Amino acid sequence: MAAKNATQKPEKIKFTREEKSWIMYDWANSSFATIMLAAVFPVFFVGVAGGYGTPGSMWWGYGASGSRFLLALAAPIIGAIIDYKGYKKRLFVTFISIGILALFFLSAQSSWQFLLAGYIIANIFWSACNFIYDSYLPDITTPDRMDQVSTTGFAMGYIGGSTIPFIISIALILFGDNFGIDMTMAVRISIVLTAVWWGLFAIPMIRDVHHKYGSAIPQTNVVGTTFGNIIRTAKKITKNRGLFLFIIAYFFYIDGVGTVITMATAYGAELGLGEVGMIGALFTTQIVAFPCSILFGKLSKRTNPLNLIFAAILIYCAICIVGFFMGFGLESAWFGHEEATILFWILAFMVGTVQGGIQAISRSCFARLVPPENSGEFFGFFEIFSRFSAILGPFLYATILSATGRASFSIMSTILLFIIGFIILLVSRKDLKAQLAP
Repeated sequence: MAAKNATQKPEKIKFTREEKSWIMYDWANSSFATIMLAAVFPVFFVGVAGGYGTPGSMWWGYGASGSRFLLALAAPIIGAIIDYKGYKKRLFVTFISIGILALFFLSAQSSWQFLLAGYIIANIFWSACNFIYDSYLPDITTPDRMDQVSTTGFAMGYIGGSTIPFIISIALILFGDNFGIDMTMAVRISIVLTAVWWGLFAIPMIRDVHHKYGSAIPQTNVVGTTFGNIIRTAKKITKNRGLFLFIIAYFFYIDGVGTVITMATAYGAELGLGEVGMIGALFTTQIVAFPCSILFGKLSKRTNPLNLIFAAILIYCAICIVGFFMGFGLESAWFGHEEATILFWILAFMVGTVQGGIQAISRSCFARLVPPENSGEFFGFFEIFSRFSAILGPFLYATILSATGRASFSIMSTILLFIIGFIILLVSRKDLKAQLAP
């Protein structure tokens, strides 16, 4: 696709009903990301599982890794199945139902073992829904609109599905005592709210979004054909140098992004920062992420989206350095918790500038690189790299923390993932530049 003239302003997109309904699912699922993965539940779990010490955050890291490992194993099979016409939506609805039921189960538990088990189940099926949702992108829009549709989805998730349940959850945690609601009850209500929000706002997606590309179900040897398709897709990926290098680079840099998201509050808790301050800082992330995600979509019309990924990776490297300085300064008594909290707020702002953009642009780039009729199979492998990458970071964090007792060393190790991803993406730039030109 030829690049647009530099003086030509990109046409403002008017979204179709199907695109709007697809975008709405980002609104629906982001409350899970904020409450269950980032802000409320991790802090609560760390406290229940041993307080602000090694055991709580260590088990949180292992739980995050375990859930992603199980989904990574299943992703290629799910991806191959959803390419059969009629199965994509069927599995999507089934997985949402199981995930919501797991959240209701989780809301009634008190022991850290059952809390961890419920979280793992809910996270597996929430992540599986997201992977199927991503694979719908070629079905609902055209390649030239994918960047803006994808980034708008992330933006709406931050401002709607994350912010509104997040505000209610914070209000319950901060002021619930005035109404006889303690911390445990406040978290339980937040989990139920997450389940209801997820299910309610998934309805437009289920109603309006349809699987346009796909293949007929084999009349015989369905299992053999499915696994044969998986093998053929793997060969196609390895033979396409640009696509193969992109997905390898994605493996590393998205691992760093996932580690920052998953371990942020556990890291703050490990350093003894106050719960209210951390949650407030993460609220800042959601607010900042909304306009910045939209900005990424607009910039993708003016520059190659690979350049936006490069910029975001460099900002994440800076985030790791500031995070290390914050932790090391506390551990070495260079400054106190007040100064560390200020640095945590700065980190939250920095994360907000790139968190949605790098994920949205990566999603749309991959969708533009794969054939739409096999999007499920290709996104199945995309999910493998997403989930296995998200295993490495939290596992590395937990292992280094267990070995050294220094949370600052754990967070600093994340920078290696961004550096490796940057280098591989740089190598693949020539192969991808023409395919991803705005």
